[in-house]
Amino acid sequence: MSMHHGMFQSLFAYKAWASSQLLALLEAGALADDAKTSHTVLRILNHAYVVDRIFQANMQGIRHGYTALNTPETPSAAALRAATRDLDQWYRDYIASLSLDHVNDSVAFTFVDGTAGVMTRAQMLMHVATHGAYHRGEVGRLLEVHGIEAPPDSLSRFLTVAH
Repeated sequence: MSMHHGMFQSLFAYKAWASSQLLALLEAGALADDAKTSHTVLRILNHAYVVDRIFQANMQGIRHGYTALNTPETPSAAALRAATRDLDQWYRDYIASLSLDHVNDSVAFTFVDGTAGVMTRAQMLMHVATHGAYHRGEVGRLLEVHGIEAPPDSLSRFLTVAH
């Protein structure tokens, strides 16, 4: 899989933009009147964050320390927004420093369930980007069911308004 470096930069700038808007809405109390849904939404987004952390470690060839695809505790929207912002910036910096010669290098790692995996750095980046988008969409649907309009979350919108 070969993809232009600038495409990854755009994709992760979009990811940071979409995640920040969604978490800001939650931090502002969008689901304050529904503790159960608020908890569910934070669990979904924390899962996406944990997977991002796992693949961050995989790309660096270090142990991540996670034994599950979520944490036992559920962070507040504010804490998750700050942690996600920092991690999204790490990915953007990583992509900026990643040599085109190494984007297609295969990296061996161990999945949380103990099975062996091998993916290229490009495949890992694509997984992180698409996995997060899936879960933001899931949260957007839960917000819609509760009469709350989710922030825009499309690459075409980002490329039009954010640039």
